[in-house]
Order: sequence, then C-alpha cells, then structure tokens
Amino acid sequence: DAAREVLKFNGTVLRETSILGRTNAVRVLEGKVNQRTVWIKVEAIDPKPVTSVVVQARTTAGGSDIALVHELDKQIALKLAR
Repeated sequence: DAAREVLKFNGTVLRETSILGRTNAVRVLEGKVNQRTVWIKVEAIDPKPVTSVVVQARTTAGGSDIALVHELDKQIALKLAR
C-alpha cells in the first residue's frame, strides 16, 4: 500500500500485477513520474513483516534516474515507518 500511495502522490499508476510461480508474494507496480517510467517490486521475504522493495526509474532514452529512485524509496520507507 505504501508503494502505491507514493507512486500516486508523485505521478500516476499505470499497472499493478502479481508475479506467480514464486514461493513469496510479489507485487509489481508500473507508473509514470516526471516523464520517467517507474517500476516498483515489493516482495515478502519472511512470514514476519520483512519486505524487499526494489525501485527502478528510466528516462525515455533508457537511462536511469538515480535521484528519482532515491526519493521514491525514501518516501516509501517513511510511509512504512508510520
């Protein structure tokens, strides 16, 4: 929920899917922020509340936007800490 809220706050959510065939629950969000394509993968690591969040942002030319990635993952972490 935190990743979806952050993506909606900063841009738009284009797609939300589940990856099947894995032992852990994996959700993938795709969206647009500042004309960048953003992917966020959320994976449950442990039965306890331990979760892995991977954020990737690409420009229209295919380059990475590290500053945007850092900002989004910081916002997600702050939402999870509440």
